[in-house]
Amino acid sequence: MPARAAPPKALVLALYDHGFASLLGRLILVLTTTGRVTGLPRRTPLQYEEVDGRLVVAAGWGIRSDWYRNLQAHPEVEVRIGRRRFRAIARPVSDPSSVADFLELRLARHPRMIGRILQMEGLPAEPTREQLLNYAAGRGMVILEALKG
Repeated sequence: MPARAAPPKALVLALYDHGFASLLGRLILVLTTTGRVTGLPRRTPLQYEEVDGRLVVAAGWGIRSDWYRNLQAHPEVEVRIGRRRFRAIARPVSDPSSVADFLELRLARHPRMIGRILQMEGLPAEPTREQLLNYAAGRGMVILEALKG
């Protein structure tokens, strides 16, 4: 069975905005960054994991993703998970070993979904550590730390 492409960003945002946030919030958050050139708010739906009480998202398209570059310029972001909203500081991580660790965790938690994503990227559904390290080079992840108050 061929892997399916992710739903379009606009569809996920529309579903989030029209009452389906509680369903989508189990897997997908909406990250609002400030555009590094325009200064305008930019919303991006992203899969996330809670790891040791912290929220972590991966830059699946790499550190050149617009949202990733935006938060490097302006690390204060807004996070929406379901109906909950809060401000956070985004801490980018591009170390391949840390990114590979995160991918291993995601693969353990969601083997079918992450396995398919990796297959779409040309890796086996159950990659070796070395394959994950090679894949993780040039990719990044972000730790979102909620701001107090």
